[in-house]
Amino acid sequence: MIIPFQYNILKLKVNNIFYAEGTQMKNLKRNCSLIEDIINGMMDWVRVVDKENKIVFVNKPMTEALNDCKVGESCYKAIGLTSPCDNCTSRRAVFEGSSFEKFEKIGNKTFSVMSSPLRNEYDEIIASVEVLRDITQLKELQDIVMKQNQKLQDDLMIAKKLQCNLLPKNLQQEKVSFSFVYQPCEDLGGDFLDIFEIDNDHIGIYIADVSGHGIPASMLTVFLRSAIDKKSLSPSKVLHSLYKEFYSSNFDHDVYITVFYSIINLSDHTIRFSNAGHNIHPIIFNKHDNSRIESLIVPGSPISNWFEEPDYTEVQLDLRKNDRLFYCTDGIIELKNDRQEQFGEERLRNILFSDTSEPSHTLNKIISQACKFAGIDDSSTLPDDITIAIIDINE
Repeated sequence: MIIPFQYNILKLKVNNIFYAEGTQMKNLKRNCSLIEDIINGMMDWVRVVDKENKIVFVNKPMTEALNDCKVGESCYKAIGLTSPCDNCTSRRAVFEGSSFEKFEKIGNKTFSVMSSPLRNEYDEIIASVEVLRDITQLKELQDIVMKQNQKLQDDLMIAKKLQCNLLPKNLQQEKVSFSFVYQPCEDLGGDFLDIFEIDNDHIGIYIADVSGHGIPASMLTVFLRSAIDKKSLSPSKVLHSLYKEFYSSNFDHDVYITVFYSIINLSDHTIRFSNAGHNIHPIIFNKHDNSRIESLIVPGSPISNWFEEPDYTEVQLDLRKNDRLFYCTDGIIELKNDRQEQFGEERLRNILFSDTSEPSHTLNKIISQACKFAGIDDSSTLPDDITIAIIDINE
């Protein structure tokens, strides 16, 4: 015998009164009518399914929408099926006693179906209450967003390949050895570096850090590479020209680039350099002479639109055989552990001075120890862009 749905609701909602007479019965019927009116007034479809997959109650909106959704019918027949659903959440709600959600296609609409157990006065599960909400438009919007997101991811991968193609390739020069690590914290990075031959006797090297991360920062790295003068033999003039180009491009006031630019003269064994606000100064040390340690310090304003006429100076130093030049951005130095301590320049220099093997080996050791310090297992999850480079003077 099917127990009327209204009576079950009353047993749950009205102080566990199971038998009533006179005024009590009238009050119960009035309460029952109110509850049914509330359920029939809902926009969502509501039905109750017993343990035999039979509908014992269905609200008015669902009845009007589905001709076969009637009391006594099989629940699956009401949505156009010939057998119970393989992922029937109502059955799970009845036998497992928890609420479950699934998505169901009914006609040309998509519904979120939430099934919850219905208990009697003895706390026995006697049926499942299903609430079906039309999410067709939401699902269509979700599909559109997912397609757009996939297109964005595809575009980012193309942009990432393009940015990586702008990075320096193997330097065909016997007098120097060069290696670098470039690892953005997002698909696209705001760090950049380059090394290139200006002529037979001069090599240009610069390292840069763009404000921000991601797509906007990566676009500035493209501007940097295209705007920088690779023919001039004066680092200060290169930075001044770059500043004027940036200034005339009407970038936002909070956008800027720090650049350290240097030129190695292979014929007279010197290095000339100038700085545009890059606060991590490159260092020179000799692999066989512990007394040879020097920071390449020179003042200079970032590439920005903060001043109409910036001032850049340049410095020249002599180079020796077995000198090693180290360049980096602040990502590796500012990496923190769980006590909020920075990896710092001292730890970085200790690695550099103790490991004078091939540049690539030394750089990998720096990355490895920095990740270990920060408790990071995968270097691809570093919180900031990491760019480090080593140049060895072989002659």
